[in-house]
Amino acid sequence: MNSSNFTKTIFECMRLKSLCFWPLRKSFCSEVHRTDSWPQRVFSGIQPTGAIHLGNYFGAVARWRELQDGGANTMCCIADLHSITLPQEPLQLKKNIYQMTATLLACGIDPEKTILFQQSQVPQHAELCWVLACHSTMARLAHLPQFREKSASLKEVPVGIYVYPVLQAADILLYRSTHVPVGEDQVQHLQLAQQLVKTFNNRYGPTFPSPKAIVGDHTVSRLRSLRDPQKKMSKSDADPRSRIELMDSPADIREKCKKAVTDFTSAVTFNPVSRPGVSNLITIHSLLSGLSPEDICRDSSGLDTGRYKLVVAEVIAKNIAPIREKVIHIMSKHQYLDDVLESGAEKAVRIARETWNDVKNKVGFTYLL
Repeated sequence: MNSSNFTKTIFECMRLKSLCFWPLRKSFCSEVHRTDSWPQRVFSGIQPTGAIHLGNYFGAVARWRELQDGGANTMCCIADLHSITLPQEPLQLKKNIYQMTATLLACGIDPEKTILFQQSQVPQHAELCWVLACHSTMARLAHLPQFREKSASLKEVPVGIYVYPVLQAADILLYRSTHVPVGEDQVQHLQLAQQLVKTFNNRYGPTFPSPKAIVGDHTVSRLRSLRDPQKKMSKSDADPRSRIELMDSPADIREKCKKAVTDFTSAVTFNPVSRPGVSNLITIHSLLSGLSPEDICRDSSGLDTGRYKLVVAEVIAKNIAPIREKVIHIMSKHQYLDDVLESGAEKAVRIARETWNDVKNKVGFTYLL
């Protein structure tokens, strides 16, 4: 697919409604820039730590599925190497890898259309990371948000947190990816990848394309915590009541919505600045139902926020149920999950090996007989 057709496809798929469970009210993608001379490839990754929540779904997974179904050349990585920057219990991590794979499949990621694979099964990720680390500086890495945020709460900071963004760059560049869907909090990390492309290409000749960001809609990609609407909804939040996970039961969803922090105004109105808590619930309701915030506020004019929370809980539970049931079904098919990850790894290795051989030759790791 050439550059102009790829760009046209992206815009077309962004106009379509979701093909998996939920109508999407807004386009997730910003403009996809043309990248000449390099075949287009979209790369995404997600850590197998914690269950996917609504923020992950609308901010990332739904975009990946739409790009995939629109005909883009897509890759999706279960980023287990990234997950061990902080301690993980091995048996739980193994389970999480399977559950993350099953969840992505249940959300519509199609292994016939997308290369879905486990990061650690492709050794070239770590190998390219070392080469890129040798072209990075300590000052540059210390200014990135991943290091600043996580190191602030740790007495002893693992080196993995420091070089985490370099591994992210290696993930992207290993497949010569041209486009990367990112949230606003990851833009600086993509800029590091772009800087490393420039540094490497200037020294060794054209080797990698400079990856372009596909930045999602701010409201969609940063749903707020139910417990602290000043923060985004996050898998890493210590309080599980802060997020709605796709595997939550109806009872869990109802309880989390009831405990959601709002304010002392009883009316249901939408103002993300002055009323972030209730506005966050309205946003979730809107994304799941396809109704605008204005329509929701009008339909809820006779409700106080306490009763409105129960309405939102019912809408969430109804829409999450199909995914939850699919995940449970897929998790029972262990051989199928193994086959999906094995097939994806084989496809990924074929691409990675070609890039790595080129890098080895250019930096001088190989020799001619």
